[in-house]
Amino acid sequence: MNIQEYISSGVLEAYALGDLSAVERVEVEKNLIQYVELREELSKIEDMQETLLMSLAVMPPSSVKAKVMQAVQPQGKAVAMDTSLIRWKYAAAASVILALGLGYLAYDYRDKWIHSQVALNELITQSQQVAQDYNRVNLRLDKMENDLKVINDPSFTKVVMKGTPNAPQSLASVYWNDRTREVYLSIQNMRELSQENQYQLWAIIDGKPVDAGVFDGNVTGLVRMKDITSGAVTFAVTIEPRGGKSSPTLQTMQVAGNVSKS
Repeated sequence: MNIQEYISSGVLEAYALGDLSAVERVEVEKNLIQYVELREELSKIEDMQETLLMSLAVMPPSSVKAKVMQAVQPQGKAVAMDTSLIRWKYAAAASVILALGLGYLAYDYRDKWIHSQVALNELITQSQQVAQDYNRVNLRLDKMENDLKVINDPSFTKVVMKGTPNAPQSLASVYWNDRTREVYLSIQNMRELSQENQYQLWAIIDGKPVDAGVFDGNVTGLVRMKDITSGAVTFAVTIEPRGGKSSPTLQTMQVAGNVSKS
């Protein structure tokens, strides 16, 4: 037998409390007879339980003792009290109190831990949401700042593209830097298209259309398009299949505008 494992199993505490079945008690008592270490450990358990109980005990009034003695000695005969039985009862009561106290503390601790964990998870989620909102706001502010720089930069030429007979209410503008070749698009009023189609921007250079990129009708702010070399005289937008084409479908032209000569 592994003495330490047997002691750690808690069977001796259960034996002291009287929680074992008759068969289990017989087995423990056989082991107690065989191993002195177990008897010593049981004695320590009983002493500890008695000490705990005595520390929790409340001294009753002296009149209680007289009434108890009178009840157990109805004929005036002294009754011999088995001190070992008293010790066992004290130990049992102390163990019950200890078990109840530890059980309550464990439940209370677990309940508080669960609530704390839930609160922590909620706080983490809220913090992550705040961080995401903060990042989105920063990105919007950065984009607005960049858009204003482009709009107010005198090196960019603004080309207003007005609606054609296909879309008379449509309106958009292009900001083009002839030196850096940068092109930005600003949509003022253009309808949204189906998922199968996109708008495509064209620059007319030396009489030929040059692809400047595709875009959707629901974008806001300035949209960076493809770079365009110098020599553009007109910008126009057509409706093409999603992804664009190598040449424009002139019948679907929505807006167009000429580059003003400086």
